[in-house]
Amino acid sequence: MLQDFIGLFHNLPEYLSFWAQHYGAGLYIILFLIIFAETGFVVTPFLPGDSLLFATGALLALDLPNLSIGPMLVLLIIAAILGDWLNYHVGKWMAPKIFSDSNARWLNRKHLNKTREFYDKHGGKTIILARFMPIVRTYAPFVAGMSGMKYSSFFFYNVAGATVWISSFLCLGYFFGNLPIIKSNFQYVILAIIVLSFMPLLIEYVRALQKKSDCHAPSDEPSNVRIRSLE
Repeated sequence: MLQDFIGLFHNLPEYLSFWAQHYGAGLYIILFLIIFAETGFVVTPFLPGDSLLFATGALLALDLPNLSIGPMLVLLIIAAILGDWLNYHVGKWMAPKIFSDSNARWLNRKHLNKTREFYDKHGGKTIILARFMPIVRTYAPFVAGMSGMKYSSFFFYNVAGATVWISSFLCLGYFFGNLPIIKSNFQYVILAIIVLSFMPLLIEYVRALQKKSDCHAPSDEPSNVRIRSLE
Protein backbone atom coordinates (compact mmCIF):
# COMPACT_ATOMS: atom_id res chain seq x y z
CA MET A 1 0.00 0.00 0.00
CA LEU A 2 2.69 2.48 1.05
CA GLN A 3 4.85 1.45 -1.91
CA ASP A 4 1.95 2.12 -4.29
CA PHE A 5 1.35 5.51 -2.70
CA ILE A 6 5.01 6.51 -3.08
CA GLY A 7 4.92 5.22 -6.64
CA LEU A 8 2.07 7.62 -7.36
CA PHE A 9 4.35 10.55 -6.59
CA HIS A 10 7.24 9.24 -8.70
CA ASN A 11 5.15 8.18 -11.69
CA LEU A 12 2.44 10.81 -11.92
CA PRO A 13 2.79 11.32 -15.70
CA GLU A 14 2.44 7.57 -16.30
CA TYR A 15 -0.62 7.32 -14.03
CA LEU A 16 -2.27 10.32 -15.67
CA SER A 17 -1.54 9.02 -19.17
CA PHE A 18 -3.00 5.64 -18.24
CA TRP A 19 -6.16 7.23 -16.85
CA ALA A 20 -6.48 9.50 -19.90
CA GLN A 21 -6.13 6.57 -22.30
CA HIS A 22 -8.55 4.29 -20.46
CA TYR A 23 -11.12 6.75 -19.15
CA GLY A 24 -10.88 9.69 -21.56
CA ALA A 25 -13.10 12.51 -20.33
CA GLY A 26 -13.55 10.50 -17.12
CA LEU A 27 -10.20 11.97 -16.07
CA TYR A 28 -12.11 15.17 -15.29
CA ILE A 29 -14.10 13.29 -12.66
CA ILE A 30 -11.07 11.45 -11.23
CA LEU A 31 -9.08 14.64 -10.72
CA PHE A 32 -12.13 16.52 -9.45
CA LEU A 33 -12.58 13.89 -6.73
CA ILE A 34 -8.88 13.91 -5.78
CA ILE A 35 -8.72 17.71 -5.36
CA PHE A 36 -12.06 17.73 -3.54
CA ALA A 37 -10.92 14.97 -1.19
CA GLU A 38 -7.58 16.63 -0.38
CA THR A 39 -9.21 19.93 0.55
CA GLY A 40 -12.52 18.61 1.89
CA PHE A 41 -11.61 15.77 4.27
CA VAL A 42 -9.26 16.17 7.24
CA VAL A 43 -8.27 12.50 6.90
CA THR A 44 -6.75 12.92 3.41
CA PRO A 45 -3.94 15.49 3.80
CA PHE A 46 -1.25 13.54 1.90
CA LEU A 47 -2.73 13.52 -1.59
CA PRO A 48 -0.32 14.97 -4.20
CA GLY A 49 -2.12 18.26 -4.91
CA ASP A 50 0.60 20.58 -6.25
CA SER A 51 2.52 17.94 -8.20
CA LEU A 52 -0.72 16.46 -9.53
CA LEU A 53 -1.79 19.84 -10.91
CA PHE A 54 1.59 20.41 -12.55
CA ALA A 55 1.61 16.95 -14.13
CA THR A 56 -1.99 17.41 -15.29
CA GLY A 57 -1.09 20.68 -16.99
CA ALA A 58 1.77 18.96 -18.82
CA LEU A 59 -0.58 16.19 -19.95
CA LEU A 60 -3.21 18.62 -21.23
CA ALA A 61 -0.60 20.41 -23.34
CA LEU A 62 -0.36 17.25 -25.48
CA ASP A 63 -3.80 18.00 -27.03
CA LEU A 64 -5.35 14.69 -26.07
CA PRO A 65 -8.86 13.95 -27.38
CA ASN A 66 -11.76 14.84 -25.05
CA LEU A 67 -9.43 16.73 -22.68
CA SER A 68 -8.54 20.43 -22.62
CA ILE A 69 -7.19 22.90 -20.08
CA GLY A 70 -10.23 25.22 -20.01
CA PRO A 71 -12.81 22.77 -18.62
CA MET A 72 -10.17 21.16 -16.37
CA LEU A 73 -9.26 24.56 -14.91
CA VAL A 74 -12.87 25.41 -14.13
CA LEU A 75 -13.72 21.99 -12.69
CA LEU A 76 -10.68 21.80 -10.41
CA ILE A 77 -11.23 25.34 -9.11
CA ILE A 78 -14.81 24.33 -8.26
CA ALA A 79 -13.51 21.14 -6.60
CA ALA A 80 -11.07 23.14 -4.45
CA ILE A 81 -13.76 25.66 -3.48
CA LEU A 82 -16.27 22.95 -2.56
CA GLY A 83 -13.62 21.03 -0.61
CA ASP A 84 -12.79 24.00 1.60
CA TRP A 85 -16.50 24.82 1.91
CA LEU A 86 -17.22 21.34 3.26
CA ASN A 87 -14.22 21.38 5.59
CA TYR A 88 -15.23 24.78 6.98
CA HIS A 89 -18.76 23.63 7.80
CA VAL A 90 -17.56 20.37 9.34
CA GLY A 91 -15.23 22.35 11.59
CA LYS A 92 -18.01 24.77 12.51
CA TRP A 93 -20.32 21.87 13.34
CA MET A 94 -17.71 20.03 15.42
CA ALA A 95 -16.42 23.01 17.45
CA PRO A 96 -19.18 23.01 20.12
CA LYS A 97 -18.81 19.26 20.54
CA ILE A 98 -15.04 18.98 20.93
CA PHE A 99 -14.51 22.20 22.89
CA SER A 100 -17.34 21.65 25.37
CA ASP A 101 -15.08 20.95 28.37
CA SER A 102 -13.56 24.22 29.63
CA ASN A 103 -11.18 22.27 31.91
CA ALA A 104 -9.78 19.96 29.24
CA ARG A 105 -6.00 20.04 28.89
CA TRP A 106 -5.87 20.49 25.11
CA LEU A 107 -9.30 21.01 23.55
CA ASN A 108 -10.65 23.68 25.86
CA ARG A 109 -12.36 27.03 25.40
CA LYS A 110 -9.17 29.00 26.00
CA HIS A 111 -7.47 27.36 23.01
CA LEU A 112 -10.55 27.93 20.87
CA ASN A 113 -10.60 31.62 21.81
CA LYS A 114 -6.93 31.96 20.87
CA THR A 115 -7.66 30.35 17.52
CA ARG A 116 -10.52 32.79 17.00
CA GLU A 117 -8.25 35.73 17.75
CA PHE A 118 -5.71 34.45 15.24
CA TYR A 119 -8.28 33.98 12.48
CA ASP A 120 -9.79 37.39 13.22
CA LYS A 121 -6.40 38.93 12.47
CA HIS A 122 -4.88 36.59 9.89
CA GLY A 123 -7.74 34.40 8.64
CA GLY A 124 -7.82 35.69 5.06
CA LYS A 125 -4.08 35.43 4.57
CA THR A 126 -4.07 31.97 6.14
CA ILE A 127 -6.79 30.59 3.85
CA ILE A 128 -4.97 31.80 0.71
CA LEU A 129 -1.40 30.87 1.70
CA ALA A 130 -2.50 27.47 3.04
CA ARG A 131 -3.48 26.50 -0.50
CA PHE A 132 0.22 26.31 -1.36
CA MET A 133 1.17 24.22 1.70
CA PRO A 134 0.57 20.46 1.63
CA ILE A 135 -1.24 19.14 4.71
CA VAL A 136 -1.85 22.71 5.96
CA ARG A 137 -4.35 23.36 3.16
CA THR A 138 -6.37 20.38 4.38
CA TYR A 139 -6.67 21.65 7.95
CA ALA A 140 -6.86 25.44 7.45
CA PRO A 141 -10.55 25.56 6.43
CA PHE A 142 -11.47 23.08 9.15
CA VAL A 143 -9.83 25.28 11.79
CA ALA A 144 -11.42 28.37 10.22
CA GLY A 145 -14.82 26.79 10.74
CA MET A 146 -14.00 25.84 14.33
CA SER A 147 -12.79 29.35 15.07
CA GLY A 148 -16.05 30.87 13.86
CA MET A 149 -14.46 32.85 11.05
CA LYS A 150 -17.14 34.95 9.36
CA TYR A 151 -18.43 32.93 6.41
CA SER A 152 -18.62 35.85 3.97
CA SER A 153 -14.90 36.53 4.55
CA PHE A 154 -14.05 32.84 4.36
CA PHE A 155 -15.97 32.45 1.10
CA PHE A 156 -14.11 35.33 -0.57
CA TYR A 157 -10.66 34.05 0.41
CA ASN A 158 -11.67 30.48 -0.37
CA VAL A 159 -12.56 31.41 -3.95
CA ALA A 160 -9.48 33.60 -4.37
CA GLY A 161 -7.10 30.99 -2.96
CA ALA A 162 -8.58 28.15 -5.01
CA THR A 163 -8.40 30.18 -8.21
CA VAL A 164 -4.78 31.23 -7.72
CA TRP A 165 -3.61 27.79 -6.56
CA ILE A 166 -5.24 25.72 -9.31
CA SER A 167 -4.52 28.12 -12.17
CA SER A 168 -0.86 28.71 -11.23
CA PHE A 169 0.20 25.05 -10.99
CA LEU A 170 -1.98 23.88 -13.88
CA CYS A 171 -0.66 26.63 -16.19
CA LEU A 172 2.95 26.09 -15.10
CA GLY A 173 2.64 22.45 -16.10
CA TYR A 174 0.82 23.32 -19.32
CA PHE A 175 3.47 25.78 -20.55
CA PHE A 176 6.65 24.26 -19.11
CA GLY A 177 5.92 20.62 -18.23
CA ASN A 178 6.88 19.28 -21.66
CA LEU A 179 10.18 21.08 -22.03
CA PRO A 180 12.91 18.46 -22.70
CA ILE A 181 14.84 19.33 -19.53
CA ILE A 182 11.66 19.07 -17.45
CA LYS A 183 10.49 15.80 -19.04
CA SER A 184 13.86 14.12 -18.59
CA ASN A 185 13.97 15.12 -14.92
CA PHE A 186 10.27 15.00 -14.12
CA GLN A 187 10.57 13.09 -10.86
CA TYR A 188 13.08 15.64 -9.57
CA VAL A 189 10.79 18.48 -10.63
CA ILE A 190 7.94 16.87 -8.70
CA LEU A 191 10.22 16.46 -5.68
CA ALA A 192 11.25 20.12 -5.96
CA ILE A 193 7.60 21.17 -6.08
CA ILE A 194 6.89 19.20 -2.91
CA VAL A 195 9.90 20.70 -1.11
CA LEU A 196 9.08 24.25 -2.25
CA SER A 197 5.48 23.78 -1.15
CA PHE A 198 6.68 23.16 2.39
CA MET A 199 9.01 26.19 2.40
CA PRO A 200 6.39 28.76 3.55
CA LEU A 201 5.54 26.50 6.49
CA LEU A 202 9.21 26.07 7.37
CA ILE A 203 9.86 29.82 7.12
CA GLU A 204 6.91 30.61 9.40
CA TYR A 205 8.13 27.99 11.89
CA VAL A 206 11.63 29.49 11.96
CA ARG A 207 10.16 32.98 12.40
CA ALA A 208 8.03 31.77 15.30
CA LEU A 209 11.08 30.22 16.97
CA GLN A 210 13.05 33.42 16.43
CA LYS A 211 10.27 35.54 17.89
CA LYS A 212 9.98 33.23 20.88
CA SER A 213 13.76 33.39 21.39
CA ASP A 214 13.72 37.20 21.23
CA CYS A 215 10.93 37.37 23.80
CA HIS A 216 12.90 35.23 26.26
CA ALA A 217 16.29 36.82 25.59
CA PRO A 218 17.75 38.58 28.66
CA SER A 219 18.07 42.33 28.39
CA ASP A 220 21.57 43.84 28.26
CA GLU A 221 20.36 46.87 30.19
CA PRO A 222 21.55 46.83 33.85
CA SER A 223 18.82 46.20 36.38
CA ASN A 224 19.55 49.43 38.30
CA VAL A 225 19.07 51.45 35.11
CA ARG A 226 15.71 49.79 34.52
CA ILE A 227 14.67 50.55 38.10
CA ARG A 228 15.61 54.25 37.70
CA SER A 229 13.65 54.46 34.46
CA LEU A 230 10.58 53.18 36.27
CA GLU A 231 11.04 55.82 38.92
